Amino acid sequence: MLTEAATYDELYRNFRWDVPARFNMAEACCDRHADGTDRLALVYVDENGAITRTSFDEVAEMSRRFANVLKADGLARGDRVAVFLSQSLELPIAHLAVFRSGMISVPLFALFGEDALEFRLSNSQARAIITDEAGWEKLTKVRDRLPYLQDIYVTSGAVHAGAKPFWSAIETASEDFASVDTSADDPALIIYTSGTTGNPKGALHAHRVVLGHLPNVEMCHNFLPRPGDLMWTPADWAWIGGLVNGLFAFWYHGIPLVGHRARKFEPQAAMQMMADLGVRNVFLPPTALKLMRQAGVKHSGVKLRSIFTGGESLGGELLGWVRETFGIDAHEVFGQTECNLVIGSNSNLFPIRPGSMGKATPGFDVRIVNDKGEELPTGQRGIIGVRQPCPVTMIEYWRNPEATAKKYAGEFLLTGDLGVQDEDGYFWYVSREDDVITTAGYRVSAHPRSSIPL
Repeated sequence: MLTEAATYDELYRNFRWDVPARFNMAEACCDRHADGTDRLALVYVDENGAITRTSFDEVAEMSRRFANVLKADGLARGDRVAVFLSQSLELPIAHLAVFRSGMISVPLFALFGEDALEFRLSNSQARAIITDEAGWEKLTKVRDRLPYLQDIYVTSGAVHAGAKPFWSAIETASEDFASVDTSADDPALIIYTSGTTGNPKGALHAHRVVLGHLPNVEMCHNFLPRPGDLMWTPADWAWIGGLVNGLFAFWYHGIPLVGHRARKFEPQAAMQMMADLGVRNVFLPPTALKLMRQAGVKHSGVKLRSIFTGGESLGGELLGWVRETFGIDAHEVFGQTECNLVIGSNSNLFPIRPGSMGKATPGFDVRIVNDKGEELPTGQRGIIGVRQPCPVTMIEYWRNPEATAKKYAGEFLLTGDLGVQDEDGYFWYVSREDDVITTAGYRVSAHPRSSIPL
């Protein structure tokens, strides 16, 4: 998406969006790399350390097979299919099958409790769900209150009354499936975001959302792809940070990912895994970096090319520790589920200023505005607003037109985050507009710019 440039001003000035009329995330992020050469897609490390490598050819075939399973079970274009899994091979297979079927996937955080799970399944009226053994146990407690839920696919292989075995269904299905012809604006994802008040809202995203992420991902990862790139993040793939910033943005470029289902984040184990596998690109939330610093991890053969981070300011001390430990700078970003990665940093293009989120991502017009969408003078505190339209922005809050309308003022989407822009174009985060953050069962910081669970 980006044409590499020597300066930020040149990069920003020369950028032009190129969003095709017809676009499908399954084809863009998988099928075009499934060329019969066994190009590597996923390196999965299980809890016992065993490693499984899967190619784009294999992922494409398995997702076509699962698309046929969904079709045979009566699901149709526009139906919602929930994916209640953590990092795993089954997760992208499920999402890609849904995308190529013209359905809408609903990623769900594996650590959600029963109430959080029930609300999202009920609100989205999901007709099917893919989950593991732990997810099945939670589902059994709310299943009777979900009249729309028709099919439950369990990945563990265990036989349960009222559920279907995911892998057995795939093995017996045909590998021939013609993807539905979708436009870039057709719905693909509902990602629920924990708002500051009331129930969570489902941000409905179109297939174009992955294209909208590319300028920031490419800039903040020092331009993609490069030979030898291999990406890993401990951030869960249920959230937009792990799923689209990580998995699908990198697969768009044909870059393999490391998947790892850890019981908890272990700093030294993470360093060893990155060294052993040759990880080159990471998305490490500030919480992970702080835990690594506290644990006193050593470089130990880790050779990263890019460190992408976001959620809260790193500050000068942590930025310095990252530089000393890894030999490169951490590049901070800002965004939210509804309109992601609109600000970022790259120390090769402009100096990092500790505490700043960086500058506007190429392709995005980001301003400080008031609640009427009117631009405020440089240096004055206001709402961080993003001029519309742009490809990364949600279609709407799922079946919530009132909340959708409140998200906009004039030409701008209002992030609800307060900030300041200085004379050099750097953005500085101040706080949430209402200064209250709900957790919905996952870890947040005192004043997070986004909530990224580990």
